[in-house]
Amino acid sequence: QVELVESGGGLVQAGGSLRLSCAVSGLTFSRYVMGWFRQAPGKEREFVAAISRSGGNTGYTESVKGRFTISRDDAKNTMSLQMNSLKPEDTAVYYCVAGRYGSDYWTPNENEYDYWGQGTQVTVSS
Repeated sequence: QVELVESGGGLVQAGGSLRLSCAVSGLTFSRYVMGWFRQAPGKEREFVAAISRSGGNTGYTESVKGRFTISRDDAKNTMSLQMNSLKPEDTAVYYCVAGRYGSDYWTPNENEYDYWGQGTQVTVSS
C-alpha cells in the first residue's frame, strides 16, 4: 500500500518560513518523480514544484521561484519543500505527489502523477 504523508503545514505571518515534508512508503522511492501541488479556496489546483528521480533537475512555478526549494532524501524516502518569504497568496492546501515519469526530469502536469497525499494546510496571514 502506497502512502504519502505530508507534515509541516501551519499558520505563519507574511515574510515567514515553513518547511513541508512528505514521508513516502510502499514504493521504490528512487524511481519516482516527486512534486508538490496546491489548491487555494475557490481556485483550481496548481503545480508548485517538482524534482526528478535523481534529484538533479528541479522545476518551480513562476510565483515561487527564488522563495521555495524542493529537495529529496532517497535514504529516508522523504521529500521536502522549504518555503521562505511566504505571502498571503501562498495560502492553500499543499499536496505531495509521486509519479513514474519516463525520464530523469520533472513535469508540471498533474496527470503524470500516480499517487497523492492527503494534503497539509498552509495559511499565511498578512
